[in-house]
Amino acid sequence: MIITLPKTTVSEINKALVNARKEGGVVSLSRVMTLVIDATGADADDAIETANVASREHPCRIIVLAPAEQGHDCLDAELRVGGDAGASEVVVLRPSGAQVAHADTLVTPLLLPDAPIVAWWPAGVPTNAGGTGIGTMAVRRIVDSKGDAEPGEVLARMAADYVPGDTDLAWTRVTRWRALLASALDQVEDRRVTCARLHGDTGSPSILLLGAWLQNTLGCEIEDSYDDSVRGLQSITLVTPSGEIGISRPDGYNATLTQPGQPSHTIALPPRSLGDCLAEELRRLDDDAIYGEALAQYARSRD
Repeated sequence: MIITLPKTTVSEINKALVNARKEGGVVSLSRVMTLVIDATGADADDAIETANVASREHPCRIIVLAPAEQGHDCLDAELRVGGDAGASEVVVLRPSGAQVAHADTLVTPLLLPDAPIVAWWPAGVPTNAGGTGIGTMAVRRIVDSKGDAEPGEVLARMAADYVPGDTDLAWTRVTRWRALLASALDQVEDRRVTCARLHGDTGSPSILLLGAWLQNTLGCEIEDSYDDSVRGLQSITLVTPSGEIGISRPDGYNATLTQPGQPSHTIALPPRSLGDCLAEELRRLDDDAIYGEALAQYARSRD
């Protein structure tokens, strides 16, 4: 059910939410958090669809800020409940005029009481996410550096502004790669890694973060190479005294794992969907200290 509320107020939005549950017979699930989406510059419907996928695992109230491109100083809103909201209830706020500059004021009365707040910027990386009005309210702040024209520069800026609770979906996309590497390294006799070679798409922040993590964790040299004709991470090789450990995914879906003294294994390793990555980040509300260390290591490596 979708309810439109033109030229409304936050008080009227709260009343409409209550009425929607009563009149529509919507069962109110136990909401575990409030997810605030700053959809400035993004496709709000795409962001809502992604959040609805993640909400199947994490029922929540979703508040979407989608500023109107033009108009008088007013607030339009839209409520989505029931089948149009997945396992959540969605409040879309479309402020215009002076309202746009007061996003945190608009959001605050709509937050679930005594529930953690997570903020997500689907259109990219804002300047100092933790210092924004929404960022200061949130226990987790999720950005996505993928697609940025200068990923190295944006990662360096994120490292300078980093506060516990920040994370990047570019980091989330390589979770399985990190797990596979750690498991494979545990099985070799001599685990000293002298060099790590990474290959993938040009300008991938995931490769930069993964290389920084390996350098920080293993103290090894990093050799990265890029190819404009491929998408995503293609291969990783760890050079050890016991032999080379390698993960190669040339088709972008199935990976071959090679280890010293063992036969090769084929592993399903398809690209992760945005909804899957978002759901993973919503599973944890504590600080991702390993990400913070990788980000700091990347900044040090540039000095």
